[in-house]
Amino acid sequence: MAELDRMGIHVLAHRDIEKLFPDEGEKAMEKSLQRMVIDGVLVRAARGLFVNPAAKSKNRWIAEEVAKALRPGCLSYVSLESILSEYGAISQIPVDRLTVMTTGRRGVHNTPFGTIEFTHTQRARSDILEHTLAPPGRPLRIATRNTAIRDLRRVGRNTNLVLADGDDASEEDFK
Repeated sequence: MAELDRMGIHVLAHRDIEKLFPDEGEKAMEKSLQRMVIDGVLVRAARGLFVNPAAKSKNRWIAEEVAKALRPGCLSYVSLESILSEYGAISQIPVDRLTVMTTGRRGVHNTPFGTIEFTHTQRARSDILEHTLAPPGRPLRIATRNTAIRDLRRVGRNTNLVLADGDDASEEDFK
């Protein structure tokens, strides 16, 4: 675990942990995982997903890291109320909730790091990349202000909370 932490890896899928213990059978692996969770060596973030709570590489973006691991191979980005709150474009701050647009399945996951809400989008990959930013050090891309507002409308969410003002933020705003 310490070696993974040095590599900046602190969110682990069940299959990743199995690779660390190649000689353990399926039942023994399940028992080992249960013991590691009970002993506090691992925190169960979601079904089949664990976090090393002692990792020094863990940062403030842990919920985003978990979200990214929950939708491997999908393009996901922070949008809707979560990013609009960061932009100061809505008056309410979502506490313990991360709203994420994804090309994967929609769904809600309650984790020890907050609730992660995935909303499916059918937008083209190129359109998503063009209208999102990739701030350094952040696990997920983020929607621009206007894209987040557009996402709110597309999914039928309440836009009454959005404060009028401002242009899109740039990457400079998130460095």
